[in-house]
Amino acid sequence: MYTSLFDIFAIGIGPSSSHTMGPMRAAAQFAKDLEEQDYLSRTARVQTELYGSLALTGEGHGTPSAVVYGLLGLDAETFDLNKDYLAHVQSSGQITLGDKHTIPFRMEQDILLNKEVTLPEHSNGMRLRALTATGEQLYEETFFSVGGGAVRRLCEMSCQNTIAARPVPYQFRTCSELIELCRKENITIAGAVRCNEGSLRPMQLVTHRIRHLCNTMSAAIERGISTPGTLPGPLKLTRRAPIIYSRLEKLFHDNRTDALTIIDWINLWAFAVAEENAAGGRVVTAPTMGSAGVLPAVLRYYERYGHKESPFPYETGREVFILTASAICCLYRANASISGAEVGCQGEVGVACSMAAAGLAAAMGGTNEQIENAAEIAMEHNLGLTCDPICGLVQVPCIERNAIGAVKAVNATRLALRGDGSHYVSLDSVIATMYETGQNLRSGYKETALAGLARNALTC
Repeated sequence: MYTSLFDIFAIGIGPSSSHTMGPMRAAAQFAKDLEEQDYLSRTARVQTELYGSLALTGEGHGTPSAVVYGLLGLDAETFDLNKDYLAHVQSSGQITLGDKHTIPFRMEQDILLNKEVTLPEHSNGMRLRALTATGEQLYEETFFSVGGGAVRRLCEMSCQNTIAARPVPYQFRTCSELIELCRKENITIAGAVRCNEGSLRPMQLVTHRIRHLCNTMSAAIERGISTPGTLPGPLKLTRRAPIIYSRLEKLFHDNRTDALTIIDWINLWAFAVAEENAAGGRVVTAPTMGSAGVLPAVLRYYERYGHKESPFPYETGREVFILTASAICCLYRANASISGAEVGCQGEVGVACSMAAAGLAAAMGGTNEQIENAAEIAMEHNLGLTCDPICGLVQVPCIERNAIGAVKAVNATRLALRGDGSHYVSLDSVIATMYETGQNLRSGYKETALAGLARNALTC
């Protein structure tokens, strides 16, 4: 099933698309439901219960705060980062649902973390209830945050395979189908996605919104580079991007460099975005917030270095990059998962690495076969990557993991472009293996902070 580029790349606030952006969207939808079903004026209390991974690592990922933002009716893309919405709710003991109806509210009483229960449909479950002044239940809904900020209701989980596909010219579920239709139509992967997006909205708007996404990624890099200090949470982790940047700038001015300095810059750009995300800043899901630093870093690499050898003008190359990366993500969403709580970090940083490698290969003029090869190489060497964040924070090892993923994506592209596109392992087989591996991972390695580094490296 085709997933729109603008569902894959969404702008939001960190630190987690599945634990922050998804619950925020779900809570906002719940408040909207209350109004649409004429329950809002009768609502005296709203209670939220978080389950599974949302409960286990919710505090470190800012999930309770995200629920508050959603109930207030806030939108992640226009969220005022300089305003302390949470402090007002906590000090007043009240919340205004959808900015329209004020009720008493205490986070510690009205947002419950049920760490002992995981709902069978997905590990990121949450249930919201609206009650009257006498305690009578008015309305209840269960939501699941399925990755990348996407949210489904309980009824949608049970019938997800029958949801109607988007009416686009080029439908594809597997990479082999995608390559074959591109061969038949004599178009590139980016060309197929461009046609699909153009059938959903005016092409001028598509181009404008892609540029907006690229500019948002770039802005996150610049904020990360220029913002010193420590990240929130018990680790008190120092933001390293400004320090790395100042050292690289000094080497540049002193004319001291080596052949691998480009890797230092890629690391820096990934660090900058990942740290901005960890601080609750505005980033682009690519495909998630936990992996938001990979693709911007590789895109910046293309802008600074790669485009000089690209057959495309600068702006066109950026667009080809994003369009192609989007197609690769479609394949993972259709056949596996992009949720760390479902398949581990191979579904987040691994998918981001695969997307970025494919996008870079396309922007550098690679054939469709070379693009598939780049995406396959990138994921093949992320198989089994666990999601075991220390203290449940999107910081260690997540920030460094973004940098490693970005460098790995560039290397995968270079390997693919040095070949003729032929390869033994297909991307489809790697995606199937990734999903199978994710299903076999113990729950402790899937964003629960119960095993791996979260258990052995530090305690909180």
